[in-house]
Amino acid sequence: MYVAMNRFKVVSGSEADFEAVWKNRDSRLNEMEGFKTFHLLRGPVNEQEGYTLYASHTIWENEEAFRAWTRSEHFRASHRNTGDSKPAYIGHPQFEGFTPVEGA
Repeated sequence: MYVAMNRFKVVSGSEADFEAVWKNRDSRLNEMEGFKTFHLLRGPVNEQEGYTLYASHTIWENEEAFRAWTRSEHFRASHRNTGDSKPAYIGHPQFEGFTPVEGA
């Protein structure tokens, strides 16, 4: 198993627009070999810094399946217009990849 996450700091007031980009995009993840599941998670609001934390969370059969997706046409197509929503978040997304140590 491999867990791939991107964390986003979404500017306060832009949450609905940010979520709409994700809900309306054609990721076609389910067509990729080794893909298991996807979630977009909303985290805490940081009122002092003016953002809401989000994380995109995918689970893959293994890291190689995830890496194959990042090199695929599906990946390029699903990220083609992501720059359009860039003003809605602070900085670049922060990628984090995880392999299991223990689990049921």
